[in-house]
Amino acid sequence: MTPTLTWAQLRDLKCAELEGAADGWGRSSNRADAARDRIEQQLLTGLRDTQEGEAAQAAVARLRQLGRNFQYVYTECGLLRTTLNSLAHEVKTQQRALTEALDDAAALKFTVHADGSVTYPAGGEGLIDGAPLRGGTASSSGAPGLLPPSGLVAPNPHAARAQDIADRVTGAVRAAAEIDWRYAGILRRLRAEEGLKVPDSTWKDAAGDAAEVRDAAGAYLKDAIPHDASPAERRDWWAGLTQEQREEYLAVYPDQIGNLDGIPALVRDAANRDNLQLLIGKLEGRDDEKSVTQLAGLREIDRQLGAAPKPGEPPMFLLGVSDEGNGRAIVSYGNPDTAKNVAAYVPGLGTSLDKEFAEGDLKRARDTAIGARYYDPSSAAIAWLGYDAPQAVDGLSSLAVAGDGRAVEGGARLNEFTAGLSATNDHEDPHLTAIGHSYGSRTVGAATQQGGGIPGVDDIVLVGSPGVGVDRAEDLGVGRGHVFVGSAENDVVTKMPSKQQAAAGAVAALSGPFVYVVGDIADQGDDDLWFGKDPASKAFGAQRFPVDDGPSVIRNLSIDAHSQYFDPVRDPSSANSIALISAGRSGKVKSEEYR
Repeated sequence: MTPTLTWAQLRDLKCAELEGAADGWGRSSNRADAARDRIEQQLLTGLRDTQEGEAAQAAVARLRQLGRNFQYVYTECGLLRTTLNSLAHEVKTQQRALTEALDDAAALKFTVHADGSVTYPAGGEGLIDGAPLRGGTASSSGAPGLLPPSGLVAPNPHAARAQDIADRVTGAVRAAAEIDWRYAGILRRLRAEEGLKVPDSTWKDAAGDAAEVRDAAGAYLKDAIPHDASPAERRDWWAGLTQEQREEYLAVYPDQIGNLDGIPALVRDAANRDNLQLLIGKLEGRDDEKSVTQLAGLREIDRQLGAAPKPGEPPMFLLGVSDEGNGRAIVSYGNPDTAKNVAAYVPGLGTSLDKEFAEGDLKRARDTAIGARYYDPSSAAIAWLGYDAPQAVDGLSSLAVAGDGRAVEGGARLNEFTAGLSATNDHEDPHLTAIGHSYGSRTVGAATQQGGGIPGVDDIVLVGSPGVGVDRAEDLGVGRGHVFVGSAENDVVTKMPSKQQAAAGAVAALSGPFVYVVGDIADQGDDDLWFGKDPASKAFGAQRFPVDDGPSVIRNLSIDAHSQYFDPVRDPSSANSIALISAGRSGKVKSEEYR
């Protein structure tokens, strides 16, 4: 089509041919996806399991590059399919508007000319002699609905109707020409560079392509995504889509489908692996601190996803990833839809999407999954960074000044996530565990106070906690017998003073040296912490399990005791207790005396 499009051309345009071309690109996208899957699930796995040496390592690297190439082909062909389908969708809308106008003209016996003008017959009665008033021709000179002045009297009743039809015909043609111009530009830009390599710069271009197609296809796809629905309703929405619709959403909106609670884990993982590459391309080349930090974290996650699981390790599933705020990443070890036992670990103070999270926090979830699967193979554990945790500014001082806002917001997101786990899990009554570490325990506590508690959660584990916002274990909504606490003797976070104590004179110490903070404002035996009653105290009433004391803070000038609860080497007792609870074997957890 051209800007000189006529209404006859618009009427006769065969949108089915555009949709047929879209189907062809869709088939190419699916073939590339199947080839990538074969490389990653069969060839790479077989090569790693049977071959060693430099030649094998070189072959693995080349296969990984080939897999990335197929992933790029999958993405770009999928974008082409959606662009053509969206073009057909928008053009058909204008065709319908044109057809309705032409049908109205035919019913009134008006004549629509090639230029869009409309001739109408004589009609009405003259004011003087009563004779029918002569007919005429109406032309659209502006946007639909804008009629030129007609004098004091509209002499022929057909005139206004003819003008309306002329405006509708012209409006449909103009809108179709604009649609054609807009999509032609998008299609011209959807071109790949020559060569067999797909470097990060190419993924950067792909990220731009995806953003442009998303903008163009908003009415076609995006508006139907049920963001405001419940996770169960989203699950049903996805189940009700055709295979072609699912493929289009995955190609154009991997970021939204991959981060939508209620979508099956396998689908989210596929979407987020593609979105991960788009995010890496988006951040590549930026030199601001946030982009550099997040890019390092994303690259490490990508590296782990591409590596073969070690013996005894469950497979990784990327359930969420985004550069929103301080970054988002949700990684499961084991399929949370097929596992009977699912644990979600919520990290705390200082956590963001960076390399430390990708190495340290993911290891905590992995260690928990391995430990839980020892007791029940049908177990999975998740590292859930779905909120903005407070960032460390000056030692522990930022924890002391941290408020409840981020915990409340994070708690709402955690509730939606666990509701999604319950909605997509294959088991009738899966066993869910929420694990909060540091400020993450405050986030878990906040989640229990919203909307009837954390959906589906049976057990709660609190480690390294500065308080959870309630003063009794039974207030967390799962029964005091299902609340478990690990608190190391040398973990200063578990001995932060109450707000009242701080207000009484310890606030000034927060800006001083770390040793001064620990020695002067750490809780000296009182059972009130910054966010409420000490979860390890008798007054709180949870079940406290044994943990290692950890290295002395004063002697080592570190907070290592705060970070080893999940480590099966540095604190096997604590790690084993967390694994037992996560596997639904909490009855075997040993008890520790209250603080």
